[in-house]
Amino acid sequence: MTTRRWMLPVAGLMTAAALAAAVFVGCEQRFMTHPLAGRAPQAAAAREMQPGKAHGGTSNVNDAAFDAMFFRNYGVNPYIDTDDDALSTFAVDVDTGSYTLARSYLNRGHLPPKDAVRVEEFVNYFDYDYSPPGGDDAFAIHLAAAESPFAGNRTLFRVGLKGRVIDAADRKDAVLTFVIDVSGSMGREDRLGTVKQALRMLTEPLRPADRVGIAIYGSRGEEYMSHKDVEHKRDILRAIDRLEPAGSTNAEEGLRIGYRMAERAFRQGAINRVILCSDGVANVGRTGPEAILKQIQAQAARGITLSAVGFGMGNYNDVLMEQLGDKGDGHYAYVDTLDEAKRVFVENLTGTLQVIARDVKVQVEFNPAVVRSYRLIGYENRDVADEDFRDDTVDGGEVGAGHAVTALYELKRWPDKHGKLATVRVRYKAAEGEKVEEVARDFRSGDASGEFAAADRQLKLAACTAQFAEILRRSYWARGAKLADVLAVAEKCRNHYDYRQDVKELVELIEQARRLDADAADDGAALGSLEQ
Repeated sequence: MTTRRWMLPVAGLMTAAALAAAVFVGCEQRFMTHPLAGRAPQAAAAREMQPGKAHGGTSNVNDAAFDAMFFRNYGVNPYIDTDDDALSTFAVDVDTGSYTLARSYLNRGHLPPKDAVRVEEFVNYFDYDYSPPGGDDAFAIHLAAAESPFAGNRTLFRVGLKGRVIDAADRKDAVLTFVIDVSGSMGREDRLGTVKQALRMLTEPLRPADRVGIAIYGSRGEEYMSHKDVEHKRDILRAIDRLEPAGSTNAEEGLRIGYRMAERAFRQGAINRVILCSDGVANVGRTGPEAILKQIQAQAARGITLSAVGFGMGNYNDVLMEQLGDKGDGHYAYVDTLDEAKRVFVENLTGTLQVIARDVKVQVEFNPAVVRSYRLIGYENRDVADEDFRDDTVDGGEVGAGHAVTALYELKRWPDKHGKLATVRVRYKAAEGEKVEEVARDFRSGDASGEFAAADRQLKLAACTAQFAEILRRSYWARGAKLADVLAVAEKCRNHYDYRQDVKELVELIEQARRLDADAADDGAALGSLEQ
């Protein structure tokens, strides 16, 4: 039996495309999503969006920390009884934009809007040091389970995938088309300056056989620099340095020109990638986002993929950027610091560019004799109908070389029942061609660690990261949860990972969220305390 896992009805909730349309074509209207009235997923009454007023220019909306920030609420996955549906199916996601965007809010002294938080993008920001597959296999499957430290009588079950690693020297040649937003809004906070520094970082490690072209858009789109071999790096860097912000935002025309350039420069057997750098807001152009998204999807099917990289706080459309990366078979990242630019464009360059598997879907089959019910934590906007798992025309997610994917389930188990807990299946297409592979692995109750203290460090890090996100997005299942408890687990993870910078930073962000929520509560300005 197939059950929709995140059908927590939301009256009046826009589709992602409709919400993007309001921004893409809506010229000067500015609004953002707001908390939903209902809290319990089981509530029969539909939860209703409470839209803010439409504002022009850069007016803040409903006392938001930053003006014109566009997010969407995808609901929260409920518990599913295995007697009703023992299958959980979703498309993988390697995006990280939600985590870095929330980090930017916290570092600027604000709690992120709950709709900005997607749990899977928090969890998948971190490297869990999974071992890669051997031979020519695309994936290694890493499973683990232990008692939850945050919910009594619950088991956390981790599904981890590690993609095949490709050495930088062995990656394919790349034909890159930068599509750069140079509109007036990119002059705010020196966004375009950050883009220029990021692109300089990206260009440096490219090889002489790689090619780079640049399209730009302000009030109009323009072919700014035709494709050049990277052996002419000095010319490419000079072109990047000359960019200046001006005009309104004709993203439609800029993307069309960029794709025309990419088509002309297309090289069979190479990586053909469009890289969009923007704050995601468009206010000029006749065609709505549905048409643009369809074009991007068609180009991806032909082998020209898209990565969407976001910049800026205020006047930023998270919904549109995430959709562009999804439909473009690339990914969505948000750059808030130059260190993050280095992480995306330099340290993970091969994984960012070279795809090892397409349309990757995961299906977990729980054993009703051992598992009473389950909840997938996050992935609400990556839901796939169970019957579509083996329908290879249904879109999944793309995974780059060396990338990892992690998903967490919270389980209610039958007392004193043991045996096979679950079977995890991964189905995907080869990076090229239409060959389809499916791999599976069983996990038995005896393989679980028991107490959380005995769990491996990967599960501990994923658990505290997911709980942090659950609290920030005010998940129904995190009601009553305390950031102090998350912090205690995170501090131990910091020690387990030898004070690795990203884990150390996670601890600092949790501490910052506690301080900000306490300050908001003291001022009477909190929408409702995180630590209820």
